Amino acid sequence: MNVLVTGGTGYVGSHTVVELQQKGYEVFIIDNLSNSQAVVVDAIEKITGIKPHFSKVDLCNAAALKDFFVRNKIDSIIHFAAFKAVGESVQQPLRYYYNNITSLINLCKCAEEFSVKDFIFSSSCSVYGEPDYVPVDEKHPIKDAQSPYGASKQMSERILSDIAVAGMMQTISLRYFNPSGAHPSVLIGELPVNEPSNLVPVITRTAAGKQKEMVVFGNDYDTPDGTCIRDYIHVKDIAIAHIYALERLKNKKNKAGFEVFNLGTGKGYSVLEVINCFEKVTGKKLNYRIGAKRPGDVSKVFSDCKLSNSVLGWKAELPLEQMLLSAWEWQQKI
Repeated sequence: MNVLVTGGTGYVGSHTVVELQQKGYEVFIIDNLSNSQAVVVDAIEKITGIKPHFSKVDLCNAAALKDFFVRNKIDSIIHFAAFKAVGESVQQPLRYYYNNITSLINLCKCAEEFSVKDFIFSSSCSVYGEPDYVPVDEKHPIKDAQSPYGASKQMSERILSDIAVAGMMQTISLRYFNPSGAHPSVLIGELPVNEPSNLVPVITRTAAGKQKEMVVFGNDYDTPDGTCIRDYIHVKDIAIAHIYALERLKNKKNKAGFEVFNLGTGKGYSVLEVINCFEKVTGKKLNYRIGAKRPGDVSKVFSDCKLSNSVLGWKAELPLEQMLLSAWEWQQKI
């Protein structure tokens, strides 16, 4: 089976490509390299012994995307490609809406034209907004998003749901919580071209001296220590979940044309707890200070994963300590 992975040189995308190849899938990567590097393709080959097909294409360029589909037979799509920084999306809303929605629409139009029926969507816990309760399950109401990034994921899910109702395509939307860590080989990991906004790479960059200090955004949230609480999940666990989702569609086990599953561990950690855990497992002291709250951040969100555990058959296996150690090993290499 030929699987197209958009954003396949990115963080979660590259780890998923590895898992797909190790399961025997033929993988085609599309990426415009706006926040990743082409050397990731070589790193994937070193891990798996197989070089994935790579095309530098911007999904917002409808003609270039269609040309790719003309030249390549695609059976399934896993769609990662999107802008993803919450804070940046608040500052640049039009850029985020244009990129994230236009790229999805162009991709879906090609899927319809070239009869690709199976679609896995990289979604986010940000679709829940500021949750009414935690842990958050898939039945939680979709509230007003706290950022244009979160809103773009909500809109994307609505588009895919409507397409499923129309019978054009079947989709599983995987709502990630906070991907962290690096591949055990330390050949791929989180390697953003732009300044990282996710907590773990900010921690590792600070520990490595690549930035002077890190800022903890707010300490007066309604949480035990006042800092935001998130559900951190190893990127390898997330990558494996995509195999489960793809095989669910391929084997016609899905119960509806559009299904959603949370991907998390079911446990939340505050920013200060993650910092303390990093210092404990690595022996590195972090230079950090408390700063102002960051626009778009919710106070606490962590997952109820019963549905993905029981229905998808997937469960996160790797603990926070392993996420942080692998991230630190990766940071020391890059």
